[in-house]
Amino acid sequence: MNTGWVIDLGLAPYAATSDLQRRLVAARKSGGVPDLLLLCEHPHVITLGRNGKPEHLRASEHLLRQMSVEFHSTNRGGDITYHGPGQLVGYPILNLAEIRRDVVWYVRQLEEALIRATSEFGIAASRQPGRTGVWVDSPQGEEKLAAIGVHLSRWVTSHGFAYNVATDLRYFDLIVPCGISDKRPTSLERLLGGPVSLREVAPRVVRHLGEVLGLELRPLARAAMEELLRGQEMQPADVSAS
Repeated sequence: MNTGWVIDLGLAPYAATSDLQRRLVAARKSGGVPDLLLLCEHPHVITLGRNGKPEHLRASEHLLRQMSVEFHSTNRGGDITYHGPGQLVGYPILNLAEIRRDVVWYVRQLEEALIRATSEFGIAASRQPGRTGVWVDSPQGEEKLAAIGVHLSRWVTSHGFAYNVATDLRYFDLIVPCGISDKRPTSLERLLGGPVSLREVAPRVVRHLGEVLGLELRPLARAAMEELLRGQEMQPADVSAS
């Protein structure tokens, strides 16, 4: 089993986290860092994937400003989604060329890890044919517990999953979540009928993600990761003699 890092960024702005992913993807391509997982929460933000439809944003720019909700277009797959406090967001930076060169398999493993983590709270989650993500059955019908949208560059992954733990689901009213108008989101807290913390959930997700990907994910402090990353970026480019 290979060893990788898991770095908890805490509450992290979306734009800064996207820039960090970009830097880590470059370092992973060059072999400067191992496979790793970034975990975080974001302040209120709506993101639109590369295949998303702008009309799935229901709110005006004025309303978003009033509610302190940012909006960003991204290069991940998928449509539109919301991130906010109480949601566990995971960004795996992996070299799939060293694991398995199969994008569909990779997405299924992200789903599987979240399904297994959810089962530890006594909730049966599942996949829904033709719709990426993690779903649960409720008296109101199928509801979405986690969204997944990824990007690959030379087999190195970025973006990832958003798992609703204690998310304020009212913010999803600002969008057509993932472009699916007839399915509503839910959260672990809502399903359990009581409070749940990300601190309870994150270690379970990390453990199961490591299992399905064949990785031993060890915690690394953000400061140590930043120092190592800066060291990689300061190294001179390899210039071959002519």
